[in-house]
Amino acid sequence: MPVETEKKKQLFQLFTDMTGNTKIVEPMKKIHGTLRDSDAVEREIALIMREMLDQGVFKTKLKPIQMAKLVCAYHSGKNDTEIARELGDEKLSKTVARARVRMKLFRDLDFKMPFDQEKMIDLLQSEKTMKDISEELGISPSTLREYRHVLEAQADEEMDIYLERIRDVMEDRDLTEQMTASATRDTLGDSIDITEAELIDVT
Repeated sequence: MPVETEKKKQLFQLFTDMTGNTKIVEPMKKIHGTLRDSDAVEREIALIMREMLDQGVFKTKLKPIQMAKLVCAYHSGKNDTEIARELGDEKLSKTVARARVRMKLFRDLDFKMPFDQEKMIDLLQSEKTMKDISEELGISPSTLREYRHVLEAQADEEMDIYLERIRDVMEDRDLTEQMTASATRDTLGDSIDITEAELIDVT
């Protein structure tokens, strides 16, 4: 650890021990009070989702606010089961997966098919039944439907205008988080500087 950083850490600890409080608490309250929080982001996405549902361009048994939580949780790196738990029911994992794919929130695993994609596309465009196609590809009919949904969602442009609006909201959230992190670092630095100055006065 750099000498300067270690010195600041020691000064900060000494200041806390002497006064029982810290200069960081109040500035942090101001940061969270002025920048958009996660609840505000979820509400904004939920409004877009409600509009999509009302327009009939998206169908799911999940509520708009649940879809908003799904979007945020996906961007936080959570898998479908973890997202379902966050929504209050692990049994919703398949519903989450279908909604996620429909929203073009893809994962690498969605495209890891044990056969050539072009072959599946050709078979789906043929007059063969789903049962025949799944047997030829060596997968279950339910797995075939999941792969088909991925390809259909990838090609569908009907919801793109809504998805772009949601991406804008998420980009604003990311910017807010960056600003918060930067402001937190600045606040910590300012607080340490104040602490150091006060210590000089009392010593």
